[in-house]
Amino acid sequence: MGASALQAQTVALFGENGAFAKHLSNYKLRREQVDMAAQAAAAIEQQSILVAEAGTGTGKTFAYLTPALLSGAKTIVSTASKALQDQLFFRDIPTVRAALAVPITVRLLKGRANYLCLYRLQHSMAEGEFTTRTEVAHLRSISQFARQTRSGDKAECAEVPENSPVWRMVTSSRENCLGQECPNHGECFVLAARKEALLADLLVVNHHLLFADMALRDEGMAELLPACNTVIIDEAHQIPEIATQFFGEQFSTGQLVELARDTKNEGLEAAPDFRELQDAAHALDKASRDLRLSTGVDSGRYTWAQMEQKSEFSPALQHVQDALDALLEILKTQAARSEGLARCATRALEQRTLLQNWLEPAPGYVRWAETFSQSLHLNHTPLSISGDLQKRMGAYPRAWILTSATLAVQRDFSHYLRELGLDTLDKTQTACWPGPFNYPEQAILYAPQQMPTPHSPDYAVAVAHAAWPVLEAIPGGAFFLCTTLATMRRVHEHLAELMAGTNWPLLLQGESSKGALLHRFRTAGKAVLVGSQSFWEGIDVRGEALSLVVIDKLPFAPPDDPVLAARIASMNMEGKNAFEQYQLPQAAISVKQGAGRLIRDENDRGVLMICDPRLISKGYGKRIWRSLPPMQRSRELSAVLAFLS
Repeated sequence: MGASALQAQTVALFGENGAFAKHLSNYKLRREQVDMAAQAAAAIEQQSILVAEAGTGTGKTFAYLTPALLSGAKTIVSTASKALQDQLFFRDIPTVRAALAVPITVRLLKGRANYLCLYRLQHSMAEGEFTTRTEVAHLRSISQFARQTRSGDKAECAEVPENSPVWRMVTSSRENCLGQECPNHGECFVLAARKEALLADLLVVNHHLLFADMALRDEGMAELLPACNTVIIDEAHQIPEIATQFFGEQFSTGQLVELARDTKNEGLEAAPDFRELQDAAHALDKASRDLRLSTGVDSGRYTWAQMEQKSEFSPALQHVQDALDALLEILKTQAARSEGLARCATRALEQRTLLQNWLEPAPGYVRWAETFSQSLHLNHTPLSISGDLQKRMGAYPRAWILTSATLAVQRDFSHYLRELGLDTLDKTQTACWPGPFNYPEQAILYAPQQMPTPHSPDYAVAVAHAAWPVLEAIPGGAFFLCTTLATMRRVHEHLAELMAGTNWPLLLQGESSKGALLHRFRTAGKAVLVGSQSFWEGIDVRGEALSLVVIDKLPFAPPDDPVLAARIASMNMEGKNAFEQYQLPQAAISVKQGAGRLIRDENDRGVLMICDPRLISKGYGKRIWRSLPPMQRSRELSAVLAFLS
């Protein structure tokens, strides 16, 4: 089938007398959707790269699925969020498959940590190292689940919450999996899921699993990509950050604590007479915990120079290095006694290599640290991912379709293409569709006057007070999207004072799970939700329930972030303008993501309020608002109230 034939067949299916019109009662012909489907068909047939921005409401999922299913090519579809994965697998793909009447097999493959490990479950049942009755109850429920499940997918075990700490004890990781030497290898749920995935015509994965495969970081996964003809990446705006994570390296105290624990358990079973092994594992556990304590109690991200200034850090790191070396030498002498101990020896060597790479970083990498409440991560991150991605995307002849509602700045893809190394590949095509909504009628952008500078100590107060009259006037609820957690808490505090006389629910990110907060927000009628990064994207609230989106300030990444600071310095040394070529496009794309929460279908109406005065006063601010959909714009509160009335 030639390119023109696949395109023609694809376009015909979207026509007024096509399969979708016959199959879907509410189908509407959208020219943007048809054009995108035709370009996706061309990319699949020509095995080229298509980078496509399609605004909310375009129907991009059907646009890329239709030619993929028609082509008969083995296809991987990757997305970022669990919500979109489920939507694809349980709703969109079955709908398209039924409309097209094509007999394809579809599988949803998750990461290793989503599947029960029978070997680790048996060990956890035998050890009994659980601290609360709740954890013991969870372990019993999982044990019962293990006897009934066919898939081993922990999402099917409704009795145990997904965030239960017990799951870490009964699922495997790349580090602790015994592979073919596992006594439960023949019953392995991960292996069974991957075998099914290899036989499927269409495979749905998430970005982390895709990049684990691309980076060849998870053994047994490298066969997924070479086996497929087409890779479709939805929510592709997240690819630069995720690729950076997978093409770098991370050494963490949490991994060492797990290694010490697993070594102790394997030693008690296979080498109970060798006390030195228990002592060495205990020493590594203590040294790892002491290393985290040496960095102070606060969570944060730090440069190498900042870590050196912490007086206790270097000695504590040396103690970890010594304890890891000692355990590795002992494990080498005991590895032959069991497969579990042999795997622990391999893990110890891998951790030693990761630590050495962090201590002696390669050119083109930046080393930095991140502290959490219970662990310390030492990161070794590439300053650029363009070379890695270009090499991997060009390794095999196949089609790549990367799509999102936010990839370009004023229809210019140069920033995104440059980050991914696609700007120099001849087979890369770009396309941009604005979406079908009537933004001038449905939305207004409000930039309030007389706002203080974003660095002003009373800025959060000003945001809350500027939004209050709009909040009173809207028929439904509001999102306050804040750029930092500190600002989020201050805005929430001042809104609580203003809303004291109302019965509107005031919700704060972190008070409960994201799903629970959104459920309360949708069902309340008029609620206010104050959030940070988690709510800027991937949220779909339709109708009056969301009538106002407030963005506190332009979301420039903090310049003291270790990776950003290193990238800025590197770009400036190369004679590039880091602000124009990197920081500004990143901020513009983030604003587009936040703004995209407001209008989700053709019946929505609402106000987008960006409080940052730099949106108007600075030249770069104009570039940002010109990247937004063509909604009405005003600085006058009276115009906003008139729009709402």
